[in-house]
Amino acid sequence: MTHITFIDNNPNSLTKGKEISCPVTVIESPPLKTASIRFYKQTSYGLKICSEIFAEKVDKELGRKIVLPKKKAVSKEVTEYDDLRILVYTQPKLTGIGKKKPEIFEVALSGSKEDQLTLAKESLGKEIDVSSVFKETQLVDVHAVSKGKGFQGTVKRFGVSIRGRKSEKTKRGPGNVGPWTGAKMWRVPYAGQTGYHTRTEYNKLLLKISTKPEEINPKGGFLHYGFVKNPYILLKGTVPGPAKRMIRFNQPIRATKKLLSEKPEIVYISQESKQ
Repeated sequence: MTHITFIDNNPNSLTKGKEISCPVTVIESPPLKTASIRFYKQTSYGLKICSEIFAEKVDKELGRKIVLPKKKAVSKEVTEYDDLRILVYTQPKLTGIGKKKPEIFEVALSGSKEDQLTLAKESLGKEIDVSSVFKETQLVDVHAVSKGKGFQGTVKRFGVSIRGRKSEKTKRGPGNVGPWTGAKMWRVPYAGQTGYHTRTEYNKLLLKISTKPEEINPKGGFLHYGFVKNPYILLKGTVPGPAKRMIRFNQPIRATKKLLSEKPEIVYISQESKQ
């Protein structure tokens, strides 16, 4: 993370026209690559894959994640299907985090079936840049896995108050949990796994998309990460998870804020050392 100063152009804000400072998260965004097109049929057990068309050339690093087809697939026209999605993978080798194994996931497409098929064929085997999917000053939903903290007690896990020094039996327990003795209700704050959970944060403001990492890299690089080498985005506020874990974005599913009418004018981006 770092912080920026920008001119507030929200017409309803008390600080309209003034310079305000806010924390931002820098997210390195090397382009995704399309590995295949997956066709699905609707069955009584849900959607099932009925066919898949692989790209002619994929990165050899993808073989660390899945078994690549040995023979070149014959791309026959698939006519009977109910849904299609593209299988994409990341390129961590382009970053400086020392990781080679890509992350792989499916992406759904919008529009009619004909438009989806046309777009999928155009993108097969090619790179998808972040600027072709998102634009500045829009809202995005963030899907990430939070920092893992292992097995923790009720105080750290749920914020249960520690009782006074003269309390009996326990000082850090949840208190009276009701008449159940054997059953553990999910409502009761017990000790257990903390962190390393998939979490979604809604309506995060995307402030900037840039291909010039020299504008953002601080002196000495980011802590526990290093230097940004690829296109990056600036997201207002924080996101879950450690520095090197994958983060996925999608269009907001319940956007409540209005998009900014104008692009905010960023006056200053801090590049001071984070040590």
